[in-house]
Amino acid sequence: MEGDGKLEAQIEALLNVEKQMRQAGDVAGTRKAATDILQLCFEARAWKTLNEQIVLLSKRRGQLKQAVQAMVQQAMQYIDQTPDLDTKIELIKTLNSVSAGKIYVEIERARLIKKLARIKEEQGLIGEAADLMQEVAVETFGAMAKTEKIAFILEQVRLCLDHKDYVRAQILSRKINPRVFEADPSKEKKKPKEGENVVEEPAADIPSLLELKQIYYQLMIRYYSHSNDYLEICRCYKAIYEIPSVKEDPAQWIPVLRKICWYLVLSPHDPMQSSLHNSTLEDKNLSEIPHFRLLLKQLITMEVIQWTALWNTFKDEFENEKNMPGGTLGDKAAEDLKLRVIEHNILVVSKYYSRITLKRLADLLCLEIQEAEKHLSEMVVSKALVAKIDRPMGIVCFQPAKDSNDILNSWASNLEKLLDLVEKSCHQIHKETMVHKAALKA
Repeated sequence: MEGDGKLEAQIEALLNVEKQMRQAGDVAGTRKAATDILQLCFEARAWKTLNEQIVLLSKRRGQLKQAVQAMVQQAMQYIDQTPDLDTKIELIKTLNSVSAGKIYVEIERARLIKKLARIKEEQGLIGEAADLMQEVAVETFGAMAKTEKIAFILEQVRLCLDHKDYVRAQILSRKINPRVFEADPSKEKKKPKEGENVVEEPAADIPSLLELKQIYYQLMIRYYSHSNDYLEICRCYKAIYEIPSVKEDPAQWIPVLRKICWYLVLSPHDPMQSSLHNSTLEDKNLSEIPHFRLLLKQLITMEVIQWTALWNTFKDEFENEKNMPGGTLGDKAAEDLKLRVIEHNILVVSKYYSRITLKRLADLLCLEIQEAEKHLSEMVVSKALVAKIDRPMGIVCFQPAKDSNDILNSWASNLEKLLDLVEKSCHQIHKETMVHKAALKA
């Protein structure tokens, strides 16, 4: 009790000093008095009194923002030294309420929210942690370091993915422009001009920009895996593959390159997929995994692929993927691989045939007639190719239908060619006649 009374007397004395300094407009003195009060409470381990004094000091009439900032920063150092979890949460909540709505302590508030969200996550309350993190929009913080902003947004995305909130995860991920990872950090360190915000140094636990790039793309892979968007997953792995630390270590780039190859062949055929396919085939590192070079070659060569032979060749590699970094390819992957092979075969047939019977098409695809017709129809609907099926005759026509303008244009073109040939023939006949006449006169 004597100790409590002594502490109260010391706090009272310092409160009077703080009042005098504040009224005199002495920034350094007010800050010193406020932080000394917090230090006294901390040394006495009077956590309840500490919380009360933080609230009291922050609400005093005409309180200087420098004093509030100093108090919040000092009290944040005490968080990890609290005796138990309840005391820690109470202190964080007190600091959070004091810093709410104050721009000059927005960075400290973001760090406090992050700490509280981590505690909630450890308690298994992922939904609450995700909601807490979404309260803060760090992209508007001018004084926060770029790496810390990115790390905070990535934490928001991760918690949304853990909570299975894929819509919010996508919205939050769009706050990060992937081009930011390509910037050269050495060129960005410049002295701020007069009137500009001074950017604070990031917290000690914030990863580097290249580490954040890897985290970003790993989170995006999780997001795209939910919707089985294979081409976007492939592009994410491609971005990870280009990171210097990954490219220099075969133990890291070989599993990534394997994933790039698998997701390339699982992606539906389109110009971007075709471009990635060709650029990957030109990669010299592919010689380290020749099986995958063969896989890519097969799916780019315009020849019909036998699904059974392909699956028997690559089944072990497919199954082995679960032991690689990045995990399995997903439950649907084997079915989708078969579908891509069928689509490839239909494209090959459309290239070599203008008309073909449905029975012959089904034989080439090793499918039933109804199944072949279904896959062909799906490709036509997705505009991957142009085809028409004459069901009564059982004939597929791969030539696009021409409208009246196209037919007239082709006739006009043919007439032009014909008249050109007639003109050339007349010229040759006239030339031969003149030569023959000249020979007779001689």
